[in-house]
Amino acid sequence: MQDPLRTYRQVLYDLALNHLEPLAGNFSRLAYLASLHDPATRMYEERGLVTTYGGEPVHQALSQCHEELFERVLELPLARQQEDLAKYLEGQEDASVRDQVARGELLESWIPQQAPEYLKDLFRSNLNVLFELLRERRAKARSGT
Repeated sequence: MQDPLRTYRQVLYDLALNHLEPLAGNFSRLAYLASLHDPATRMYEERGLVTTYGGEPVHQALSQCHEELFERVLELPLARQQEDLAKYLEGQEDASVRDQVARGELLESWIPQQAPEYLKDLFRSNLNVLFELLRERRAKARSGT
């Protein structure tokens, strides 16, 4: 049997190299990690990782990674978050996903369950500001000013 710490590190390495690194920006990575969380079971799962490393080690690593990335996003200046969110939205080919994000329907899933309430509130507040800034930017672009 493999050492749990070694397995955890291997899961993180595999996750970063094969799943997170190819994604453009922190919001894309945050959305991806959130998509791996099943609210019904309260577990994080990625089939390839689970097949290789087992369910519990993958859940632990994905859960920790989701929380760390969430906190890293909050540490970025608001202008950087705005650029990253705009890049994420531009990269969405499915208009319904863009609309769901713009309405805030998917954003709650981006928040790790174990995050402290004050960070959850800060994230929600930041996103409200970011969406307002993006709406203003689009309005200016349409009006040509």
